[in-house]
Amino acid sequence: MIELKNVSKVYYRDETETVALDEVDLSIGKGEIFGVIGFSGAGKSTLVRLINFLEQPTSGSVYVDNKNLFEYSPKQLRVVRKDIGMIFQHFNLLNSKTIYHNIAMPLILSKTPKHVVNERVLELLEFVGLKDKAMNYPNELSGGQKQRIGIARALATNPSILLCDEATSALDPQTTDSILRLLQKINEQYNITIVIITHEMSIIQKICHKVAVMEEGRIIEKGEVAKVFSNPKQQATKNFVSTVMKDGLPENIKIKVQKAEKSRILKVVFSDQTNAAINRWIMQYGITVNIIYSSINDIKTKTVGILFLQIKGDEEKMIKAINDAKNSSIFIKELTY
Repeated sequence: MIELKNVSKVYYRDETETVALDEVDLSIGKGEIFGVIGFSGAGKSTLVRLINFLEQPTSGSVYVDNKNLFEYSPKQLRVVRKDIGMIFQHFNLLNSKTIYHNIAMPLILSKTPKHVVNERVLELLEFVGLKDKAMNYPNELSGGQKQRIGIARALATNPSILLCDEATSALDPQTTDSILRLLQKINEQYNITIVIITHEMSIIQKICHKVAVMEEGRIIEKGEVAKVFSNPKQQATKNFVSTVMKDGLPENIKIKVQKAEKSRILKVVFSDQTNAAINRWIMQYGITVNIIYSSINDIKTKTVGILFLQIKGDEEKMIKAINDAKNSSIFIKELTY
């Protein structure tokens, strides 16, 4: 659906150059909700502007529906962009126009017949739950209502791709949740591919199927959200994950385990196979297994849990039990305090 191949973007100004993207490879499948996360300056917004070719890469290729956008003329690109809706952080509504005309604007610009425009606008107002606001103006709406209108406008031309650039950053947590539910409804009902640019891991946790983590213009980690959450490899990813998942032991528990002799502390990512492994350790190796702390989180439709286990027993048997777990599909890590 969307593919970036070895894409770099360099800005030149006053004989200096700034590398915004550095050899980025990214593939986003049809119907996915794909999150791109990173701190300010990581290159997220530049990346999203390349997808609709508002920015052209310095090198590399951008494909949408297997078509290389570099090969398109300006006129052809305008047609492509009608298939790509955009939602902005600050809504970008026209304050001098009614809500009706804000939603209708993309259709009016494409010279859509009036009766089709009217039908589509009323349909979208109902879809976003604001059918009674058609004749209001943007300054009469709340932030959440403005973003719903921004979403309706982005959907006006029936796009197959929706780009969301920090679309919830200006909203409170409750309103953010309602917007995320609306985006999920759009994805499920229309099978629209959604790309979400954010600096909040909680957004990724609640709605995304896959995630790419960016740092200094590079993608440093990517994959299914549940897998990235359960076993982050890069420090930046670990920092993001720690904002929504407890990845370590509280200090009071650390003090207790430090005093325990002839024991080992294990961090285990919970899965369907975890209970079987624990039972096997007890039966096969004769060791004692205690759960000393746990963290359970819902990641979209999956549950990701982290267990901190204290195992006690014969030293040789404990080592064999740990190696047995590492050789299975269970993610396990021994901790030292």
